[in-house]
Amino acid sequence: MAPHNIVDEGPTDLSQQADGISALPPPPPPMSARPPRILIIGAGSRGRTYARAAISSSNGVVVAVAEPNEYKRQQFGQNFIHGTDKAPQGSLFADWRDFVSWETERRARESSGETVPEGVDAAFVCVLDEMHHDVVVGLAPLGLHIMCEKPLATTLDDCVGMYRALAPQQKDKVFSIGHVLRYSPHNIMLRKLLLEDKAIGDILSVVHTEPVGWWHFSHSYVRGNWRKESTTAPSLLTKSCHDIDIILWLLCSPAPGSDAPPHLPSTVSSSGSLQFFKKSRKPKAAASATNCLSCPIEKDCMYSSKRIYVGPKHQGLETGNTHWPVSIVLPDIESFDESERHQVLMSKLAEDYTDSTPQSEIDKQNWFGRCVFESDNDVCDEQVVTMTWDDEPLGSSATDAGSNPPGGRGSKQATFHMIAQTKKQCDRYSYIYGTEGEIYADSKTITIEDFRTGETRTFKPRLESLGHGGGDVGLTRQFILAVDHVKNHGWTAEDAQAKFIGCTLEEVIRSHALVFAAEEARTGKKVLEWKEWWHRKVGHISTA
Repeated sequence: MAPHNIVDEGPTDLSQQADGISALPPPPPPMSARPPRILIIGAGSRGRTYARAAISSSNGVVVAVAEPNEYKRQQFGQNFIHGTDKAPQGSLFADWRDFVSWETERRARESSGETVPEGVDAAFVCVLDEMHHDVVVGLAPLGLHIMCEKPLATTLDDCVGMYRALAPQQKDKVFSIGHVLRYSPHNIMLRKLLLEDKAIGDILSVVHTEPVGWWHFSHSYVRGNWRKESTTAPSLLTKSCHDIDIILWLLCSPAPGSDAPPHLPSTVSSSGSLQFFKKSRKPKAAASATNCLSCPIEKDCMYSSKRIYVGPKHQGLETGNTHWPVSIVLPDIESFDESERHQVLMSKLAEDYTDSTPQSEIDKQNWFGRCVFESDNDVCDEQVVTMTWDDEPLGSSATDAGSNPPGGRGSKQATFHMIAQTKKQCDRYSYIYGTEGEIYADSKTITIEDFRTGETRTFKPRLESLGHGGGDVGLTRQFILAVDHVKNHGWTAEDAQAKFIGCTLEEVIRSHALVFAAEEARTGKKVLEWKEWWHRKVGHISTA
């Protein structure tokens, strides 16, 4: 049974829908006789997004889910696995550990000659960021193909530990990370124009901005899951690690067809802080109120939880929306009659804590009705990261067509800016300056100014879905294609990884490590030498 709803969920969709842009997912690849069987671990918004993409645009089938919330688990099963039929054996699990136990037993029974249900080939890991390490390492002995939502983990040690657990399986299994920006048609075209077509000559400078959106930031990083470094990680990691990845994809990873080594950065520096969402910014007229519903200026406050989640603006309940962000506040909103939804949502927003509430109780849930100036958030709401590259010679065996200076790669730099207070919501844009031209790219269009000819060219890549410009669909399709070719077409995992996923495990570690380096630079107010920092913090990555 097809899912009853294949609408994308997430903040990127809102701005694109407002622009009146339509998206048409590509048709799925031909289905193999034994299509890849997919397990989704975590039935939140990202898990549902990948499940929808798998159904609409891949040649795999979603056959199992692990999700502790019973409502989410049952709803996921009905929407993506079994429809109105009875759930098949081995399709619904309350915990990922339950799946591991079941699968281990299933394999033992199969080895003894019993007839057992077919297992799964691959898992999408879409749990809370701080759980990624335990889940991926826990799955490793099963030898599944794995796609882990970004970030890989919330500490550098955990990232390296995951690498060591996965590296021995690289000859047999593919691995992908949720760096969806690599897979949007827009960014694929942008990389081709820059690295293969040399549309602006050699890249000299990249200035890339992620405008998070004023109320989106308050939802996710002030009131929501990712508000505290101590319980999750810095916002540069949880929100922007795939922006750092896309910069390294353009400036560090070799061009297609090149056997040159990666052009590693020379220095990393960063500045930023929590500038706005703090008590010193609280309007005096709000007095001692800590919850929007008891605040004397609620009707006039643009951050009113009632305005954002209930009202006729910002995808509130009164717009008819029951998906993101309303479903994040109240996951089972659709289980209530329409006449009840307003009351139960308001009751949820009325929840609050006091000075006497144990910190453990505060940390274990989100407080979407809490005043944004009275929350316990501490992650940066604005940050700048600067990376530089030195001139680098290439050995005579390396081919890097069109590189300057001759026989090497030139110096360059990149600046990344994450900012909360914007109208745009995750609608990224970049200025890229080269030796022979410049490019402006805004997630929908790519405009090239050619200094050599004086010509202006504009490209509008196709939009395959509203989720990250088609990146959600693209990543899902490519990962499942890689699994299919290993399972059904005799490909090695290494070849499938290179052809369909196009990202190595080493690149995943490098982009995450750069985020941790940037955080060290920011908090220490210093400029880091990348190679020295890598040697000191990461060293030689191996399976030892």
